[in-house]
Amino acid sequence: MNSFAQSETTIQNQSPLLSEKDTHVVNSQRLPLFSDEHVVGVRKLVREYSIEIKLSLVDQTKVVTAASELARNTIKYGGGGIVICMKLHDGVRDGVRLVFGDDGPGIVDLSLALTDGYTTGGGLGLGLSGAKRLVDDFEIDTRVGEGTAVSITKWKK
Repeated sequence: MNSFAQSETTIQNQSPLLSEKDTHVVNSQRLPLFSDEHVVGVRKLVREYSIEIKLSLVDQTKVVTAASELARNTIKYGGGGIVICMKLHDGVRDGVRLVFGDDGPGIVDLSLALTDGYTTGGGLGLGLSGAKRLVDDFEIDTRVGEGTAVSITKWKK
């Protein structure tokens, strides 16, 4: 078992995206996101889940890359938080879902934040929009002054 999974890290964010009550969840682990070490742990777990459900190497790379971007965003812009990593089975296909949550300031203009090239942190401005392009399902729940939750899912095709 991943050593980060032992953490009891919690946040105040009340987004429904952070619920683990989906009937399709086969397995889930909640990990902290406060340091580069945590990002490495998330990448490792996402890779393990992706291999277990037999995602292609290309799809493994896509979901790990998206996870890395969102984990770094959680730390940089949200002040740290959590990620819930889930293996899914919907009766027909398997998938990996990741939900990143923080208690940060929230995103004031979500449509602008999802625009390629927009950044408030001096980067390339491809984190959110890039992650969205790399996965099959992307949802974001952001509340100014309360935090942000981002859910991504990659399905085995």
